[in-house]
Amino acid sequence: MDESEGTDADLLRRLAGGDQTALSIVFDRHAAAVTRYAWAIAASRMDVEEIVQDTFVTVWRKAAEITIAEASLLPWLLVTCRYLALNVVRKAARNQADALDENLSGGSNAVRDHHAAEAANEELRWVLDEIERLDPIDRQVCELCLVQGMAYAEAAQQLGISVGAVKQRVSRSRARLKKAVTLDEV
Repeated sequence: MDESEGTDADLLRRLAGGDQTALSIVFDRHAAAVTRYAWAIAASRMDVEEIVQDTFVTVWRKAAEITIAEASLLPWLLVTCRYLALNVVRKAARNQADALDENLSGGSNAVRDHHAAEAANEELRWVLDEIERLDPIDRQVCELCLVQGMAYAEAAQQLGISVGAVKQRVSRSRARLKKAVTLDEV
């Protein structure tokens, strides 16, 4: 992450003020990670592009309402991406299934929106807790390999550990974070 452009918290404040340059920096900083995450849920390139675009449009529109607990906006972006991706998946499933009678759908939109917001906040807490629980070296490996997309060999050289150690830490951290981010859909 290039700190010369400001921390994510600084950029979020600038976004809330309508600074388009801040949005560009946030996009450049986090688009690769959000795109990789969207690919894990959505089936088509078109859906992934729509989800990523909607994620950054959402951060633009809601910047004044967003509170990040740590220095990174990435957990919030990933949770938002997940919910947008699940909406796309549900929409595709709905289009393939028989239409439900409108009278059977029930429930108020305001109640559903409130429950979705509560669920998103709880999901974000889980992600932040899991990231915080990672060992410092695991957090660095995640930042370099998963967020910045750095090659394992480069990360190993930068951190002074073996490529095998980087692979093992990435695998372990990825599994741990995936468990925290994904809902148990049994």
